[in-house]
Amino acid sequence: MKLKRLTLRHKRRVFNCMILVFIFLAALVFLMPTVLTIANSFMTSKEITSNYGAMFKNMISGKKDIISENVNLKFIPDKVTFAQYKAVLIQNSDYLMKFWNSVILTVPITVFQMLVAILTSYGFSRYPNKFKSIIFFAYIILMIMPYQVTLVPNFLVADKFNMLDTRKAIILPAIFSPFSIFLLTKVMRRIPVSYVEAAKLDGASELKILTKIYVPLCKGAIVSISMLVFIDYWNMVEQPIVLMKNNNLHPLSVFLSEINTGDIGLAFAVGTVYMIPTVLMFLYGEDYLVEGISYSGGIKG
Repeated sequence: MKLKRLTLRHKRRVFNCMILVFIFLAALVFLMPTVLTIANSFMTSKEITSNYGAMFKNMISGKKDIISENVNLKFIPDKVTFAQYKAVLIQNSDYLMKFWNSVILTVPITVFQMLVAILTSYGFSRYPNKFKSIIFFAYIILMIMPYQVTLVPNFLVADKFNMLDTRKAIILPAIFSPFSIFLLTKVMRRIPVSYVEAAKLDGASELKILTKIYVPLCKGAIVSISMLVFIDYWNMVEQPIVLMKNNNLHPLSVFLSEINTGDIGLAFAVGTVYMIPTVLMFLYGEDYLVEGISYSGGIKG
């Protein structure tokens, strides 16, 4: 019996070690492109050309992309330089302009979409009926549709209201996205009715019930959904390309696909700057994100 226990413990330890090794390797593979981008952003143009010149020469000339056997993936620069960042942040204003274009598009979308989601989700959860159930089902259908399906109707509507080639063509449809409404409604429906009844006995209005009960209890979900919405629209590409012909209005996400065919050293620096807002957002809201996913609204039993 004692031998069996030792054998079982040994098997568990081996299994746990295998799991840890697998997680480490998966994390290494997942993070390698990010680490490579950051490391190469501090290399000199000469070093980058010597490492990737054969690969990107074909891209610039317009020929078929062939990754040469001479390509050398380096994670430690021979000489650390900030020349790429100086060019991106100081010498050339195009990069910063594209960065602020991303901010101008993404921040209003996130703020107003969450405002609409809170009010709409409150109505769905507080006053359910058959008609609202049908509308909510329609939200589900819209949510599971790829954006490419609704891209042409959005283009036609924007053209009808003379919003093409303006930021409104992207911001207004995004504000009423069903994604955040669907998730937040599911969270609000879990709030016990007894909380609302107690508030009503104290004479609380609907506004106070929303702001003092629903919003605080859903804080984790609201923050986590806001992060997902921000990241989603921070990385958008199709909407600006289709709805805005003016390149000066394009966000940095679109600009990155263009710069990759030019100075690859600048592409690494711009890519690193592009990652900063999402990384900072994750570091700041990590606890809220985990709480929102784990507890679906933070109401812990």
